[in-house]
Amino acid sequence: MSDEPQRIAKYLARAGVASRREIERMIAIGQISLNGKILDTPAIKVTTADVIEVNGKQIGEAEKVRFWRYYKPIGLVTTDRDEKGRDTIYDHFPENMPRVMTVGRLDINSEGLLLLTNDGGLKRKLELPATGWLRRYRVRVNGNPTEEMVAPLRQGIVIDRERFKGMEVRLDRQQGSNAWLTIGIREGKNREIRRAMEYVGLRVNRLIRTSYGPFKLDDLNPGDVEEIKEKTIKDQLGL
Repeated sequence: MSDEPQRIAKYLARAGVASRREIERMIAIGQISLNGKILDTPAIKVTTADVIEVNGKQIGEAEKVRFWRYYKPIGLVTTDRDEKGRDTIYDHFPENMPRVMTVGRLDINSEGLLLLTNDGGLKRKLELPATGWLRRYRVRVNGNPTEEMVAPLRQGIVIDRERFKGMEVRLDRQQGSNAWLTIGIREGKNREIRRAMEYVGLRVNRLIRTSYGPFKLDDLNPGDVEEIKEKTIKDQLGL
């Protein structure tokens, strides 16, 4: 790793402590010290020669960027703790899993691909709509969708004064009273697909994210975690 001075929030995000925004909040309430003195500003640069402590625990050198593919099962919350006491994805990771953050989220009733990383700055970058990564889903709905019914979704819609950009929508097959669709979105707003389906008179009863940008769910089973090879990270993310 380069030993050029870095802003402390970036350094600690790379070390897997927390996101830059959270680190700035921790500095503001006096949880971080530098070379024995409590920090009161994030406007400072550090190197590996500095001694940084978070809540009294010394932080080592920032790790290299790491990425994982994870098949999130239905019924788990995508947070590190839940105020309602529900199981989170972190409760079910392997014991040897380092501290990671999710790139985006999936709600408790959704399943499929979640990307995990130890780098808070990269997490936020990949979540930005400007990154332009397509998120693709297999969606089962109750009803009998037609091309005419889903056409507005491709053009973009407004729900409760919130604009949803056009989606990629493909009707796959009818299966009794249900139908399967493949949907691609680039924004990932809260419950975007479920709300869009309701808008055209369809109710989602299963939602599986199958890809996020160049990364795919492929042969993962619910609960599986697989680290992405360093070469793939370099090829796809330019790191």
